[in-house]
Amino acid sequence: MGNESVKTKKSENRNDKNEKTASFSLRNLGTYINMMRVRDRKKGTIDLPFFFIVCILLVMGIIMMFSASYAWAISEGSPGIFYAQRQMLFAGIGIAAMFIASKVDYHVFQNKFAAGGIYLFSLILLVLVFTSIGRTHNEARRWIGFGGENGFEFQPSEIMKFAIVILFSYLIVNNQKRIENWKTGLVPLLFVLLPVVVLLMLQPHLSCTILICMIAVSLVFIGGAKVRHLAVGGIAGVAALSLAVFYKIKVEGFTYFQNRFRSWLYPFSDTQGVTWQTDQSLIAIGSGGFFGMGLGNSRQKFQYLPESKNDFVFSIVCEELGFVGAVTVILLFAFFVFRGFLIASKAPDKFGMLVCIGLTAQVGFQAFLNIAVVSNLIPNTGISLPFFSYGGTSLMMLLGQIGIILNISRQMVDDDNSETKKSSDQRQKTGRK
Repeated sequence: MGNESVKTKKSENRNDKNEKTASFSLRNLGTYINMMRVRDRKKGTIDLPFFFIVCILLVMGIIMMFSASYAWAISEGSPGIFYAQRQMLFAGIGIAAMFIASKVDYHVFQNKFAAGGIYLFSLILLVLVFTSIGRTHNEARRWIGFGGENGFEFQPSEIMKFAIVILFSYLIVNNQKRIENWKTGLVPLLFVLLPVVVLLMLQPHLSCTILICMIAVSLVFIGGAKVRHLAVGGIAGVAALSLAVFYKIKVEGFTYFQNRFRSWLYPFSDTQGVTWQTDQSLIAIGSGGFFGMGLGNSRQKFQYLPESKNDFVFSIVCEELGFVGAVTVILLFAFFVFRGFLIASKAPDKFGMLVCIGLTAQVGFQAFLNIAVVSNLIPNTGISLPFFSYGGTSLMMLLGQIGIILNISRQMVDDDNSETKKSSDQRQKTGRK
């Protein structure tokens, strides 16, 4: 009898444990189902205001790029619509990439193979710039080209911008508990950033170096790093960058940076030489007045202003659309950034928030730097204006990245679903290594 009672008790204990395990599993399953329901409710619903801003910027950008480029196309023996046709082709490919990216769950990037793989691939491309397939324009070796003079060219730095956002977001989320410690939190990120900065400065590509550093600092700051650590790192970075530029100018006798700084400090000192581009850009901006000379009526685009279809397309915007048009473009970019940050604030997890902030900040910083360059607020660093400047790689990458932001917006969590968001973050820390 005693043995039977012991067996009965053991059996009851096992049953209790099984019931508790089953109950625990059911609770986990219930939480997971609730999370999936939240995503299902949002599936297929992108952030329409953000999408409309993108559409307006894209259409306006192609129109202005066409206006700024047709004189150059004719001078090169091509039809006036040559550059616009190519830009529309790139836009079509980019829109397809945006649509696909908006449908694919952005969490596919949240693993070491995807995040690290994109980074290593971009790093290899930056190295290949210095091989026989690299191309040089205006003293800068930034392109990889195929197919002769009129073949296909692209800038690997455009891919690296995206790679930095993804890898930094992944590392910050997976190193969240140690991000406040500069040795365990910031130093690993610095080792990721350092080879990129070195390769970009060797091209040289100062504007992209500054842009990637700004994106990286923004992500680390939002990720939870201490401000004093960022301040010390920022001062050290600026000092190192200044020394690199000084070395290029004084030791190697490199005139690239020297001419850019001279054009910035004395824009009208050598209007037939090194300050020509800055001079013509300021003339274009000043000629626009309040309402502009009218769409298509720019004079500076008739081979007076170099790179009018690329880095200096905003000068043509000012000349043809005036102060009103320039402010409209600036406000559109400001609204783009505001809406992107709003999507980030409602992302279902920290990885989505960081990715959204990084991709949005990239567009905002780049637009600011370009407008600052063409207005001579900062030295000419050769940076394009998103949506407006001619360039296939940048436009396709830009639209593809916007697709990721739209995918994050599909999964936005409302304030009343903050508990679900917290549980999602907790699940990330334990389940996504």
